[in-house]
Amino acid sequence: MESVLTSPASVAHILLVYALVISLGLALGRIRVFGVSLGVTFVLFVGLAAGHFGLEVEPHVLGFLRDFGLILFIFFIGLQVGPSFFSSFRSGGIILNGLTVGAILLSILVTLALWMFSDGIGLPAFLGVHYGAVTNTPGLGATQEALAVMGYTGENIAVAYACAYPLGVVGIILSAIIIRLLFRINLAEEDKAWEADEADKSDAPICFHVEVANGFLHGQALESIRRFIGRPFVCSRRQAAGETEVSSPGPETQVHRGDILRIVSQAENKDSIIAFFGKEADPAVDLVTPHSPVHAETVTVTDPSMNGVRVKDLHLSHYDGLNITRIYRAGMEVFPYRSLHLQLGDRLKVVGPERAITRFASRVGNQRGKLDHPNIISIFVGIMVGILVGILPIAIPGVPVPVKLGLAGGPLVVAILLGRYGPSMRMATYTTNSASLMLRELGIAFFLASVGLAAGDGFADAFMNGNGLLYMGYGVLITMIPLIIIGIVARKVFAINYHSIVGLMAGATTDPPTLAYAATLSEKNSSAVAYSTVYPLAMFLRIITGQILLLIFWTAAV
Repeated sequence: MESVLTSPASVAHILLVYALVISLGLALGRIRVFGVSLGVTFVLFVGLAAGHFGLEVEPHVLGFLRDFGLILFIFFIGLQVGPSFFSSFRSGGIILNGLTVGAILLSILVTLALWMFSDGIGLPAFLGVHYGAVTNTPGLGATQEALAVMGYTGENIAVAYACAYPLGVVGIILSAIIIRLLFRINLAEEDKAWEADEADKSDAPICFHVEVANGFLHGQALESIRRFIGRPFVCSRRQAAGETEVSSPGPETQVHRGDILRIVSQAENKDSIIAFFGKEADPAVDLVTPHSPVHAETVTVTDPSMNGVRVKDLHLSHYDGLNITRIYRAGMEVFPYRSLHLQLGDRLKVVGPERAITRFASRVGNQRGKLDHPNIISIFVGIMVGILVGILPIAIPGVPVPVKLGLAGGPLVVAILLGRYGPSMRMATYTTNSASLMLRELGIAFFLASVGLAAGDGFADAFMNGNGLLYMGYGVLITMIPLIIIGIVARKVFAINYHSIVGLMAGATTDPPTLAYAATLSEKNSSAVAYSTVYPLAMFLRIITGQILLLIFWTAAV
């Protein structure tokens, strides 16, 4: 019992400490003050208190749980937003990343201004405050390495980091709350606005009816017409001229003047397709009727052999006119391009004869229970590659220490790429939403508890005998001034959705707890998409800015 309660190296003691810190932190995090709760972020403060009052964990174990927890959280965030990451970058990523660069430059300027007007605090200590204020541990580590190369023997900058970090986390959330109050934002309306905006930018297909009035098309097969038009579309139903029966056409089905066709395509191609067929059908026409022999069902890809298979390789012509009209993936509705690679977990909207749908469903699996088993191999292969990418040194001329993405940036980049391109490499990256959410929450809880336990003792000593309060005050300014300015610009100038602004703030400060807080504001992925859009660039810039500043002042001093 004594070993369990007091020995930092005892496995039972370590588990007991983490269980106490995490459970108490999560419980207190549910308490709302002025309608706001810190959620999982409160684990950090319980960890600080536990560290101050003597609860210890063996340092190597603490470091492992901190880094592994962060990797888990970041990796599953990357898998979640990977499929929509690049499309979001094209639609709004340039503005978001530009604002991120502005936030980073402003935080550097505020740091330098406070340093120049302070009395007796060196630049290294201020960089410790800076990285605590922006909650960027990899930047702190890179700066410590650079200081070691330069022969620095002064104050341990990790103490300044520990003093600034707690209010850095709170300051980011407070900045988001200030923006919310300043612009009187209604969260429900922001959700609706984001959905509407995503619909406008989405590649989701639409349905419409055309009447074949172009004499050139009389007797032509649908496959030939696709080549003529040069626009991707799917014809899901056909009503021959003068008939009432509706059929499901295949690639070799010939159309004739007067036929009515139900077309599925992207909105941007609608006018071109209508013009080529001749004219749009009467608005009252709808070939989707309750008693039609053509059925529509949604089937799920669960057979591992289907992962990575292209739509054109399914040979739908063998299924009596069956067509795939859309694909649902990671919360998005995607047009079934012939070159698109299927992925485990994809839901396919198929239209055709009932027997053909049954045959096709058995081919792709359509057994949801199989998806309950996570693809552990792909997950750990992804983490392994992410760690290798994170520790890969990137040499920059004139910078004494190579830059690295770190244990957070590397796994995130790899996870995003796996989420987007995994199917084309035949890698099954699908994980159920509940499993992904649990691993993310577990990871961030371990990370925050570890940071709190490690900083608890030094944190208290700095306040009692050092510049702790001063570091904390400086840190709050470094945290909030740039974020509030950028938040105002993002909302007033660019009219960016509030949830995306919160994700921008979290990503610009590389702060997972703020992303966890953002998840309590909305069930949408808007904050997570914005976070992952700016995170890679933000991580890179946060890491190198401290080293560049040290290089500049070190060179000037020499």
